[in-house]
Amino acid sequence: MSDAPKKVVLAYSGGLDTSIILKWLQTEYGCEVITFTADLGQGEELEPARQKAEMLGIAPQNIHIEDLREEFVRDFVFPMFRANALYEGLYLLGTSIARPLISKRLVELAHQHGADAVAHGATGKGNDQVRFELSAYALDPAIRVIAPWREWNLSSRTKLLEFAEQNQIPIAKDKRGEAPFSVDANLLHTSSEGKALEDPAVEAPEYVYQRTVNPEDAPDTPEYIEVTFERGDAVAINGAKLSPATILTDLNQYGHKHGIGRLDFVENRFVGMKSRGIYETPGGTILLEAHRGIEQITLDSGAGHLKDSLMPRYAELIYNGFWFSPEREMLQAAIDKSQEHVTGTVRLKLYKGSVTCVGRWSDHSLYSEAHVTFEDDAGAYDQKDAAGFIKLNALRLKLIGNRNARVK
Repeated sequence: MSDAPKKVVLAYSGGLDTSIILKWLQTEYGCEVITFTADLGQGEELEPARQKAEMLGIAPQNIHIEDLREEFVRDFVFPMFRANALYEGLYLLGTSIARPLISKRLVELAHQHGADAVAHGATGKGNDQVRFELSAYALDPAIRVIAPWREWNLSSRTKLLEFAEQNQIPIAKDKRGEAPFSVDANLLHTSSEGKALEDPAVEAPEYVYQRTVNPEDAPDTPEYIEVTFERGDAVAINGAKLSPATILTDLNQYGHKHGIGRLDFVENRFVGMKSRGIYETPGGTILLEAHRGIEQITLDSGAGHLKDSLMPRYAELIYNGFWFSPEREMLQAAIDKSQEHVTGTVRLKLYKGSVTCVGRWSDHSLYSEAHVTFEDDAGAYDQKDAAGFIKLNALRLKLIGNRNARVK
C-alpha cells in the first residue's frame, strides 16, 4: 500500500479490541507499531498490557506504560473543576477530560519515535473519536490519525472474534458472549454504557455500579470532612496536605463509602445521537460541592455570575473535544483569574448518597456578618439607602407599566 504509514503509535489498553487493532495495523499496513498505555487511575493492573503487547510481537523499547495520574488531575481535572464544569447540567466530564492528555502523549511519542501516524480504538458512533483526533491535530497539524473502526470490515463482534482466533489473540471466555455493558474508567469516574443499559426506561441493575456502595446500604451515621483550597484547587483533606491525585483518590474513598456520585444520564453526543450512560464520580461530586462552597464566600457576585454563565460553553467545549482550542484557553484564563482569592476551607457532610457543604471559612472571605445581621449592625448599613436603590431600579418598570396602561 503506497500510502501506508511506516510507524504508528497506538493508544493500547491491552484489551481485546485494541489487541485486534494492533494486529490489524501490522497486517493491513505492514507497519511498525508502538503501544502507549496510560495509567489514569482506572484501577486495573497494567502490566498484562505489556505482556500482551510483547506476545503480539512488539519490541520492549516500543512499549510505553506511563503513570499519568498526577498530571491528569493537576493539569486537566483541577483546571476543569475551577469552572464547576457540568455538561448539560449534570455530567462531570470524566471521560471527556482524559482524552486530551492521552492524545498529547500519543503525539509526543510519535515525535520521539519518528512515527508518521497515531491510532485509537474509538468507534465511529461516539464522541471519543472526535476528542482524540481534534486534540491530535491541534498539537500536530501534520499528524496522520488512523481510526480502524471507520476503516476495517470487522463490522460485528463475530467477525472480531474470528479475526482474533485467526491471529492467535487470546480471548477471555466472557468475550465470546455479549458483554452486558462497556466500561471506561479513570481516577475521576467510571462510565458504563451499551447492551443492558440501552433502554433508558429500565433502571440500571445494581451490578453496574463499581465505585460506590448503594446509598441505601451506606452508613447510617453521617461523616464530616474538611477540604482546603488554594486559588481554586484542593490542597488538603482534614488539614493534611496532599498531592492532586492523592486528594482525588482519598475523596473517591469517602464517596465510595457513602454512595456518593451516581448518575443515570441520557446525553446528547456531539455526533448527533442520544446515549444513556451510568456514571460514578464519587470524589468529583464531593470536590464540586466543596469548590462551590468556598466560592460562596470568596468570589464576588459579578465575577461568580459571569463565571456561571460561561460554564456551559466551557463544559461543551471539553465534551466536544476542544480542550486545545483557543476559545477554551481564553475561557480558562478568565476562570483562573476568578480563582485568585478562592482560598479557604469547607466542612462537608457525607450521608447516604449526598454531600452537603455545612461550613466554610477563609481569610479571603467577602462575607460580612456586620452587614447581614438581624441584630444591631452598629451603623454598618443604613437601611434608608435601599429606598433610592429600589426607586431607580423600579423606574423603567413604572414607565413600562404606564405605557401599557395608556395603549390598551
